[in-house]
Amino acid sequence: MTARSHPLLEATAGTIIESQQRVWDGRFPLDVVRFRHRRFDGRLSETRTWELWRRGWAAAVLPYDPDSDQVVLIEQYRLPALAAGVDPVLVELPAGLCDAGESPEQTARREMLEEMALPVTTLHPIGEFLLTPGGADELCTLYLGRVVAPPADADGIAGHAGMADENEDIRTRLWPASHAIEAALNGRFTNVVTTAGLLWLAARHDAMRTAWRTG
Repeated sequence: MTARSHPLLEATAGTIIESQQRVWDGRFPLDVVRFRHRRFDGRLSETRTWELWRRGWAAAVLPYDPDSDQVVLIEQYRLPALAAGVDPVLVELPAGLCDAGESPEQTARREMLEEMALPVTTLHPIGEFLLTPGGADELCTLYLGRVVAPPADADGIAGHAGMADENEDIRTRLWPASHAIEAALNGRFTNVVTTAGLLWLAARHDAMRTAWRTG
């Protein structure tokens, strides 16, 4: 992984930066920022102090096979989910932070290989989403990715992947697209990126399947 740069904030027309201090400079820096911003009534706000977790750009892919009409999702353990009081084994999309000099599309293709050992052909952009706007600057570009679904057992498990040097333990599972969409609509996935991708697919399912099967 190539180190990412997290420059200090610069003032804008609507924001005055009074001070900023980097209080932690590990893999993900933590800045304490004192600032004022332009209110909706035109006045400047009082000085506010926020802790800002600097994570940067990221990318995620919802892998979809239009021929078998299946999506390929991953499962992995997440300690913060345990701290939140939910099942720490989450159903997720392959995703990751952008390395220095890497575009979100490049990140998406890299993460597909690292977390699924599955190449993606076409990437269709869905949108850009702030994951924790109250405390972090992580901006995730979400894609629908065209894949050929791998073989799976009777439970839909297609195998295990992940980067050994990062101690990743990832299980890959196939879902009929309709089943995954229904699960998202019923609130079964606590990972917001997984849910956002599947709800988008629910709205564009027929059009995307037709386009990718005939394109």
